[in-house]
This record gives sequence, C-alpha cells and structure tokens, in this order.
Amino acid sequence: MRILLDESIPRKLGFLLSDHFVRTVQQVGFGGLVNGKLLKAASSDFDVLISGDQNMSYQQNANTMPMSVIVLIAKNNKLESFVPLVPKLLEMLASLDAPKFIQIET
Repeated sequence: MRILLDESIPRKLGFLLSDHFVRTVQQVGFGGLVNGKLLKAASSDFDVLISGDQNMSYQQNANTMPMSVIVLIAKNNKLESFVPLVPKLLEMLASLDAPKFIQIET
C-alpha cells in the first residue's frame, strides 16, 4: 500500500510499516498544504494518509474523500506514543478496500 505520513506523525513511524511504500508530506513536497488540498494532491500517488489531526473528520466529507485517512490518536507526537497503535494500524491497512475515514486510539 502507498502511505503518506502527515506532518503531525513522526517520520520514523514509517520504519514500522516496512511492508508498505511510505513517504512523508515533506518528502513529496506537500508540506504546509491544508487537509482538503493535501488529500486532493496526494490521492493520485497514495492510497492512504496517516495523520494525527483529530479535526480532519469534521473538515472532510467522508463520502467524497479521494483516499483513505487514518487518524492516530496518541497522548503526544513522540514515536513511542504511536508504537502501541501500530498493530491495529497494520490490521486496518490490510482491510482497506475503498476510501474510508478511520480513527485509531489506545
């Protein structure tokens, strides 16, 4: 799966998703884009955006999203706070079959 990590997610999380093609928004030149523009720009090259932005569900229409969005809810933005979410994240990635909005928390 082709995964894009939003700016709110530690880039080292990508190493824990080694079975997938993972890039950060900075690596692909999308840094600073707001959510709607980011989703539109990323949808041609990526299957899913992983973000920490809990407001995204209120800002985007889940029925018209061009790609899946998985929001990871952790106590802070440090890698060790996201590691416990990885098993559930990998499970969700394996089951994605159409654009969806998913939240994962501990």
